[in-house]
Amino acid sequence: MKAAVLYGQEQIKVEDRTPAMLRPGEVRIQIEAALTCGTDLKVFKRGYHAKMIVPPAVFGHELAGIISEVHPEVSDWKPGDRVGVANSAPCGKCFYCQNNQENLCDDLLFLNGAYAESIVVPARLVQKNMLRLKPETRFRDAALTEPLACVVQGVEDARLHAGQKALVIGTGPIGLMFVALAQNAGCVVTAAGRGEVRLQAARKLGAAQVIDISGESNLIEAIRSGASSEFDVVVEAVGKPEVWEAATKLVRKGGTVNFFGGCPSGTTISLDTALIHYSNLTLLASFHHTPRTIRRALQLIEDGVIKADDFVNGECALSQLPELFKSMAVGNRAVKTLIRVKE
Repeated sequence: MKAAVLYGQEQIKVEDRTPAMLRPGEVRIQIEAALTCGTDLKVFKRGYHAKMIVPPAVFGHELAGIISEVHPEVSDWKPGDRVGVANSAPCGKCFYCQNNQENLCDDLLFLNGAYAESIVVPARLVQKNMLRLKPETRFRDAALTEPLACVVQGVEDARLHAGQKALVIGTGPIGLMFVALAQNAGCVVTAAGRGEVRLQAARKLGAAQVIDISGESNLIEAIRSGASSEFDVVVEAVGKPEVWEAATKLVRKGGTVNFFGGCPSGTTISLDTALIHYSNLTLLASFHHTPRTIRRALQLIEDGVIKADDFVNGECALSQLPELFKSMAVGNRAVKTLIRVKE
């Protein structure tokens, strides 16, 4: 089969690989849709991810497809079943799993290999985070389940609810999903970001106000001057320390900040202790997803709240994946790209 293999920093090759034999509990999925992701771009630029992937390794983690083979010991699934699968599954046994924090599991099992013609799903993922799709659910929509589940986690952590004024900083795929879910929850949403295509997407997804921060040297002043009100909740969906710091200065007294965007390893921020204390701010961070938020995400997709048409604005053949990631690394502004694994 054809598969993209990550070899190191900005090194991807599309190769012929021998499909692995199935072990007990495993299934093989013929991939029908695979999507690019900001996390994959970070991994490409860094060359690895300490928790998720160590090269050389097959690459990519947002997918949906059709089961093509099952191990004889698998009884709940059969070839021909249409499925989506998450990129990880918790152990179910550690302290965090026992306390409903499976996203923090001490033994998260990760799955990579979406940029390929097929993928073998380990037994734990088959049991915990592989979901059956409705007959009418499009594969490209279902492939959004994993990133959306992370955003569901963030929305629930921040306790977004109707009537709140929410600011989302960042209009990449994650920021746009926050816009869509906050609007669906009844919030009045302001989106601050760069790139006309992404800003237009934010408007389409329900942002009542959009602020273009391209070329702005003072992020705080740019947003304050363009905003029509204070914000009850601020979501940082960029992943830069200076934006984390700015978020604390853009929320109202008594408000909540969700530091959702992951910053580079080793970076730190400075916080105004008087501001945080006397303004009674709630500061939190959301990471990853749980089996419950994976299921909630697929429900939102199958209910039509989230559609691939609002996020996927490019297509690329698997053979051209290395060139695509090089272009993404230098500033390709596509929101998400569908990878055609069948040439």
